[in-house]
Amino acid sequence: MSLSARLAVTLLITWLLLSGLFTVQLLLLGALSIALVVWLSIRMRVLKHRGQPLYFKLGALARYWVWLMAEIMRSNIDVCRRVLSPGLPIRPALRAVSATADSELGDVIYANSITLTPGTTAISFTPSGQVLVHALDSDSLDELEAGDMADHVRRVEPDIAARQGDVR
Repeated sequence: MSLSARLAVTLLITWLLLSGLFTVQLLLLGALSIALVVWLSIRMRVLKHRGQPLYFKLGALARYWVWLMAEIMRSNIDVCRRVLSPGLPIRPALRAVSATADSELGDVIYANSITLTPGTTAISFTPSGQVLVHALDSDSLDELEAGDMADHVRRVEPDIAARQGDVR
């Protein structure tokens, strides 16, 4: 199956799952939207950009989402406690944290995971390959430097070395 056909099928399934409405007008608008996105993707040549295969390890991806949701909840509670309790310290900090993912995609997943976790925001990548992170409390940066989040991201990443010849 071609990349454009895979994109169209993925968009169709996603649209149907998220929409939940199946009137003729909405189905027609959904089909037109999908056709427009596929046409723009072909025209912009984004489907062949660097040939990045997306072969995620699905079991690891499911475990990662469960772990990330737990981290988001834990961080939410910590941020709420710090904001509502005047006795708890708020020590804003800005620091570059190592991004140890195996690919650019892994670096993006890592930076997005940092931003999704309350109390921390990934600002940018440094030229040396680190992620500049702002945190509500410097303890959060210490946790990031310990590498637990980076380890979880590495477990999810596609095995690029094993797929070198399989770039579609």
